[in-house]
Amino acid sequence: MKIETPTLLIDKSKVESNIQSMLNKIDSNTIFRPHFKTHQSAIIGEIFKEKGVDKITVSSVSMAQYFSGNGWNDITIAFPVNLLEVDSINELAKKVKLNILVESSFSAEFLHKNIYESIGVIIKIDTGYNRTGLIENDPKIDSILEIISSNNKLTFKGFLTHAGNTYDAVGRIEILAILEESRSKLSNLKQKYISRFPNIIISYGDTPSCSICDNFDGFDEIRPGNFVYYDVMQYHIGSCSLSNIAVAVACPIVSTHKSRSEIVIYGGAVHFSKEYIAADNEFRLFGYIVRVNENGWGNPISGAYLKSISQEHGIIKVPDDIFNEFLPGDIIGILPIHSCLTADLLRKSSLIIN
Repeated sequence: MKIETPTLLIDKSKVESNIQSMLNKIDSNTIFRPHFKTHQSAIIGEIFKEKGVDKITVSSVSMAQYFSGNGWNDITIAFPVNLLEVDSINELAKKVKLNILVESSFSAEFLHKNIYESIGVIIKIDTGYNRTGLIENDPKIDSILEIISSNNKLTFKGFLTHAGNTYDAVGRIEILAILEESRSKLSNLKQKYISRFPNIIISYGDTPSCSICDNFDGFDEIRPGNFVYYDVMQYHIGSCSLSNIAVAVACPIVSTHKSRSEIVIYGGAVHFSKEYIAADNEFRLFGYIVRVNENGWGNPISGAYLKSISQEHGIIKVPDDIFNEFLPGDIIGILPIHSCLTADLLRKSSLIIN
């Protein structure tokens, strides 16, 4: 393994295991539409295909175009529709079965006037995350449905939520409580509209809760994404073990400072993002430290951590008794806090192993 610059190492065997573990939890009555924004990779996408997955979620029109070009033809863009891309959306809908999200009458009316291809429309529901979407009893839902129903190119597909508030939950009980709240609200909506729209579904997305939950009854579709790689944040939440983390960033050591037991690496915010876990007011964790080998990487080094990052630099704190093991020119590994952002930043610098 020749590494000269920060490189995302992807452990294929762990990826396959993570995908299979999620598939094992889903019965035949539930649609599995994994979110591909984490890996954004045609190669990783092929692993999903090999396991029988044929529907995907993405977060942008450009990502949908990329995966359409790699053989995926049933795609949901799980991001509020960007009206400025309507021409691209029409072009894409000529090639694939496409679903888009709306959460306002304004957007629905725009689509009514400017969509010329058959497209599925899903209403985004906010079940507690408070980022985007309409609340369960918002009267605007009815006005959106009236607009959609008046255009034979637009088909109402159902309701969708992303329970991103699980990332602020503490422990299994809180995470599952968020899932149950979403299940209840979406189920109520389905029951309210099912007689009028008999084919609608409710779609739920979130990795922590999907990883912990063993019962998806009531959900017609689930859309976890980060589970394909997992990361240190998921480990801290409790949705995976360290052995599930399928990516590490291999970084060159460029300097060592024995007086403060710190190592400087070529690897900063432009490679990892600036995501961190705050253990307390004085401690920020930007990643776990691992030794890299020909087969991947080992367990985190006890007492070592990525303590700070700037644009290109990373500063690693290591225990005094192992400081001399590391020299400039060596390669050291970092388990990232957020694999989605790290994988996006290192899309052009990655290596699949095992």
